[in-house]
Amino acid sequence: MPNPDSLLSLRRLRRRAALVLIGVLASVLAAADARRPNIVFILIDDFGYADSGPYGAKDIRTPHMDRLAREGVRFTDFYSNAPVCTPTRTGFITGRWQQRAGLEWAFGFTAESFRRVGGEWVREPDMHALGLPASIPTLPQALKAAGYATGAFGKWHLGYRDEYNPTRRGFDEYFGELLGHADYYTHAYFDGTHALRDGLKPAKAEGYLTDLINKRAVDFIRRQAREPFFLYVPHLAVHAPFQPPGRPKPSVTKANMYDGDRRIYAAMVEKVDEGLGLILAELERAGVLDNTLVVLSSDNGGERYSDNSPLAHKKSTLWEGGIRVPCLMRWPARLPRGVVTPQVAITMDLSATFAAIAGARPHPGRPWDGIDLVPILTGERPLETRSFFWRIDRTGRQQKAVRHGQWKYLQDGNVEMLFDLAADIGERRDLFFQHPGIFADLKARLARWEAEMARETPEVLVK
Repeated sequence: MPNPDSLLSLRRLRRRAALVLIGVLASVLAAADARRPNIVFILIDDFGYADSGPYGAKDIRTPHMDRLAREGVRFTDFYSNAPVCTPTRTGFITGRWQQRAGLEWAFGFTAESFRRVGGEWVREPDMHALGLPASIPTLPQALKAAGYATGAFGKWHLGYRDEYNPTRRGFDEYFGELLGHADYYTHAYFDGTHALRDGLKPAKAEGYLTDLINKRAVDFIRRQAREPFFLYVPHLAVHAPFQPPGRPKPSVTKANMYDGDRRIYAAMVEKVDEGLGLILAELERAGVLDNTLVVLSSDNGGERYSDNSPLAHKKSTLWEGGIRVPCLMRWPARLPRGVVTPQVAITMDLSATFAAIAGARPHPGRPWDGIDLVPILTGERPLETRSFFWRIDRTGRQQKAVRHGQWKYLQDGNVEMLFDLAADIGERRDLFFQHPGIFADLKARLARWEAEMARETPEVLVK
């Protein structure tokens, strides 16, 4: 018969071995998580191409953006998915062309909005009724499934109703305003709709919106620094209304929403840069700064009071000033330092990049339309020549564009043009007649892309 003392000793040894094994596994998993990069994406609204130090600003101080460029990568040829906010945000959040979701223009009072009912488009009269359909998978859902904590703090503009809330689209936490604009102090849309939310709850908060967003973003890092996290900071700034820090009155109305000047605009940009500095400082305090990919860009080109030079035109157009935007990346663990890259890229490339470095996979049957930029930026792969497409299909406004390599085809109304962007970034010299072969090739590429988009059957249409 076995000795009871021996059996007891054996059980103790097994228990100790199990505890040791659990500890080893926990250490391995913790080490693995420690190597997984955090991701911070700061999206500025209506930010001019030349409105930061790295892109030539002389009258706006952006020391923290300067640091991103100095310690990371600056893109010269980066594009937003669209010339206005909702479709670009759709491209980012879904990682796919926004046309697949039917969201080609911004939600709000300028939108032409429709629902698909029985195979027919029916106009939606409520400008706050539609959002990114719940049936469409999102990037934050994929990152969450890969083990990332997810937080969004700022302007959403992908749906006002609870069913479209960021906390129902893959974010663990959300604080910000849901609509296309809001008073920076009262947090109300120009029609009086209260836009501020803390998760699903209407929020009452004192203070300047940019400061509130910065504070919540920093707090998220402070609480989540021990696990890999994705922090999305889509600022309302520098979108109208043009309200500087420290000036809560007058409140916003439809009549005064666009009142402002360049000095107010500059102060609003500098508040965003101040928040970037707070985020970098908190990452450093947590010991995770160098293994965090920090990206800063804009949802479209600058509008009034902004500087898009040397680009032509502005937001809401498919000229370069409407779609070419700043983009800065810093990640010392992988990316080179102080590099300027001519790689042509687009907002939804960030989605594919974030997913790749996090080990997140797209939903089956819905691959990312963008690419992982990291291997190109590290020199593991050469620069890629790709085709990018844009479209405005609205009553009274028709524009289309395609860029492939250095060439850009632009249709503005009934006028078709061809530009060599390598030699003519300001789109001043139409080369339509000099290069008919290139012109025809770009039109054919655009036609194929439009045919692919036409095979989609979105639930909503906003144009």
